[in-house]
Amino acid sequence: MRPTLDEYFMEIAGVVAKRSTCLRNQVGAVIVKDKRILSTGYNGAPRNLEHCLDIGCIRQQNNIASGTRHELCRAVHAEQNAIIQAAIHGVSIENATIYCTHQPCILCAKMLINSNIRKVVYGSEYPDTEALSFFEKAGVEVEQLTFNIS
Repeated sequence: MRPTLDEYFMEIAGVVAKRSTCLRNQVGAVIVKDKRILSTGYNGAPRNLEHCLDIGCIRQQNNIASGTRHELCRAVHAEQNAIIQAAIHGVSIENATIYCTHQPCILCAKMLINSNIRKVVYGSEYPDTEALSFFEKAGVEVEQLTFNIS
């Protein structure tokens, strides 16, 4: 059976996540508009800084729970990197859809709202219900889509 477009783009987000250098969660994001991929991102350390794969995870070392204390993470989130890549290359993501392997956190939700993303499709849940509340209040459509990536 042929996958739907949503399933296809979610699968691509899963492949992008394989580039992640995070020890806890490998996250990928794909921004799409009119059936065209505009930008991709995965979570990892900022440009020219050491990755957690190489030096360890400060969050793991300090037993920081997932979904909390985002500022204590070396990584730039996948959604943030997708937005940044679009900006660097001068690509408008207004009214686009973002496909994420994981539900965006509150920080990413605020960035996606201000980027005028119209729809968020995510796979795995993330322990941050405030992000979903922000999307709802901002009128951003949200859909959870389970998927399998090998």
